[in-house]
Amino acid sequence: MKHILITGSTDGIGNLLALSLAKEGHFVGVHGRTDAKLKATVTEIKAESKNDNVVGFLADFSNLSEVKQMAKEVAEKMPKIDVLVNNAGVLKAKTETAANGIDVRLTVNYLAPYQFTNAVLPLLKKSDAPRIVNLSSAAQSPVSLSALKGEMSLGANDAYAQSKLALTMWSFDLAKKEPSILVVAVNPGSLLNTKMAKEAYGQHWSPAEKGVDILYDLSMTDKAKTNAYFDNDKGSYAQAHPDAYDDEKIKELVELSNTIVLH
Repeated sequence: MKHILITGSTDGIGNLLALSLAKEGHFVGVHGRTDAKLKATVTEIKAESKNDNVVGFLADFSNLSEVKQMAKEVAEKMPKIDVLVNNAGVLKAKTETAANGIDVRLTVNYLAPYQFTNAVLPLLKKSDAPRIVNLSSAAQSPVSLSALKGEMSLGANDAYAQSKLALTMWSFDLAKKEPSILVVAVNPGSLLNTKMAKEAYGQHWSPAEKGVDILYDLSMTDKAKTNAYFDNDKGSYAQAHPDAYDDEKIKELVELSNTIVLH
């Protein structure tokens, strides 16, 4: 039995992955941002999987103080983390800025997982073979440090693409800094049949299961490689955006991120 935590798992591929892992008998931590939805999800997964080792964690990832609190709760309720899947993400949002005054996409898709993962590193290090799966995207564009400081606003698609490149850059950095932890970034597939794609584009290209299958493989099998980017549109490891290999840009990003997140 592995201890697995999946953020953003009340919907979409995160939810399907949580169910499939619970059915295999693993201890699964589920995360959502609304209490009612989270409780309903935990109840459903327990019933469908006949597995009582399913725990819910509540946090709105657009609020970094809630992310900090959730990390404390995880430390209380999970003895270790074997696999962390940073899946929570947003593209279209009702409010464009998060509680910290920074774009909501940059906050939810990058700063929140950055803060959360760093807070739970001690739990990951209790595992014999820990791994982190970070959900990137085919959409990756250069990160504006001004936007990350909340000094300028971005369009939704641009902010989303910047957040996904930031996550990928940090994945590579973390893989180098923490050699005992396997860290892989993945584009699970473009326009999968999920709530996020429907809300943003009103269409999809591939079934959600395509994304679930690759997340399962990277979480549980030897398909996962550290310090690498898997592009599920191509079905193989691939090159991420050039900035993900630029040590100077990564250093600037990580240094700025450390000043923004709550320690």
